[in-house]
Amino acid sequence: MRFYELLLIAAGLSMDAFAVSVCKGLTMKKVNVKYPVIIGLFFGGFQALMPIIGWFLGRSFETAITNFDHWIAFGLLAFIGGKMIVESMKPDDEKSDQEYKLNIKELFLLAIATSIDALAVGITFACLKVPIFGSAALIGCVTFGFSFAGVYIGNKFGLKFKSGAEMTGGAILVFIGAKILLEHLGIL
Repeated sequence: MRFYELLLIAAGLSMDAFAVSVCKGLTMKKVNVKYPVIIGLFFGGFQALMPIIGWFLGRSFETAITNFDHWIAFGLLAFIGGKMIVESMKPDDEKSDQEYKLNIKELFLLAIATSIDALAVGITFACLKVPIFGSAALIGCVTFGFSFAGVYIGNKFGLKFKSGAEMTGGAILVFIGAKILLEHLGIL
């Protein structure tokens, strides 16, 4: 597999993480560099780890994984997106003026949900005999970059649109989950 093909695969895999990073940025009043780095490391790390796991699982488990991965991604994204929508409906006086704090459990679930498709890519790489560690590193680095930028992009929009941005971010997460589900069910 050529480098540009791997780069395109990496960019494609990172789009869900980018969209979720934008949503995270929407909810932040102020972004200091540590939040985009942590979010980028979570998403980039999981996007790098999942193809490696998939590669080692190989073809024998491909059918079992693809039978339910879309349901997991949909459930996680719909739950977290729904939570964001509910939070956006609270009056502004109920919302805290404290500094934004990352919810590590939520970030962990989002990282899993956005990287499940990378597991299937790892299985495909095993079938094609693609060297996995360099490929996974490239996928992780590209996802880190997109996620890092996504937090800043989301924050710029979030500052302008406040709670409407949080509701939109939640709706986007639910939409991404539904899109993943519908694609795997063959409806889209």
